[in-house]
Amino acid sequence: MKFKIKRELLLESLNKVSKAISTKNLIPVLAGIRFDLKKTKLTLTASDNDITIQTSINSSDDFIIDKEGSIIIQGKYILDIVRKLPDEFIDIEVIDDLKILISTENSEYNLNGISEKEYPNISLEESKNKVIVESSTLIDIVNQTAFATSNEENKPILTGINFNIVGDILECNSTDSYRLARKVIKLEEESSETYNIVIPSRNIIEFSKIISNCEDKVEINIFSNKVLFKVNNLLFQSRLINGTFPNTSNLLPKEEMLTISTSLSAFYDVIDRVSILTSDKEKNIVTLETKDDYLILRSSSSEIGKVEEKMPITKDNKENIKISFSAKYMMEALKSFSTESVDIHFIGEIKPILIKSNEDETLTQLVLPIRTY
Repeated sequence: MKFKIKRELLLESLNKVSKAISTKNLIPVLAGIRFDLKKTKLTLTASDNDITIQTSINSSDDFIIDKEGSIIIQGKYILDIVRKLPDEFIDIEVIDDLKILISTENSEYNLNGISEKEYPNISLEESKNKVIVESSTLIDIVNQTAFATSNEENKPILTGINFNIVGDILECNSTDSYRLARKVIKLEEESSETYNIVIPSRNIIEFSKIISNCEDKVEINIFSNKVLFKVNNLLFQSRLINGTFPNTSNLLPKEEMLTISTSLSAFYDVIDRVSILTSDKEKNIVTLETKDDYLILRSSSSEIGKVEEKMPITKDNKENIKISFSAKYMMEALKSFSTESVDIHFIGEIKPILIKSNEDETLTQLVLPIRTY
């Protein structure tokens, strides 16, 4: 294997696949990146058995192929070397089968490689039935739902985002049992298959970061135990979480007693200030009370003190409510909206609080109240 490549071109691809390099895996070969050089392109692959990332670079004036071949190079070292070299172009050559020579005009590195035969046989097949979404839409889905997934490994099904596809409707849900985030979008094309899968939130967050500057469509290929995302020359494969995701539709109330409308930023800022004096950083309980055309937010701590703030609101009727909730959960729910205003729907003092916005009907957030007596 022998080629000459522009440093920035190689670094961009290495940065993508390196997200899948295993640092704790017992299989040493998975700490490496597989280089497969053919006549017209270089394919880079990395995997930790949980996710697999593959990308390719086509030959061009910035990438000149001299001799085909395959080898595994230790990911940490090739990434550090390419990142820190000051030269515009880098030469990489395999000598004596498993010795790698990385050179520039003034630098020379010799690394020990691993035979590509030792790399696990990873299938990155595509399905016949693909689900197509805009990359920006997928990023929105992740940003607006992933925060509500559980961190508790004893409830593995809740550590992922549920993708439910029926016809041309994609419904995404995440919950940790104390809150719910739901995003519902209409697909450009109707899916010929019905899907109900759970993708580990950590994995799909990583994918959304990789495509953060992408403006292309993402192809989603769904299988019984894995999902493959394809965008341009990038393949990102993740395992799926086994099990049945809870029916979260039951959590969404059908009736309500009061809806208030308010400025999103103003409501967020008031909760943020009031929560300063909460003693328990996990629950950080704030109490909300409505009176006429304004609301009062309070918090107190026997060790620290107490605080009270008022702000104007618009109500849909003359009912009033007093309810307590986690400031952290409410602020995270509000942060998922990119709208000017929000509507807070109350059903009762011990019933879930719904957060919606007329400016974005695709998104619903739900926060359970906390009893303070």
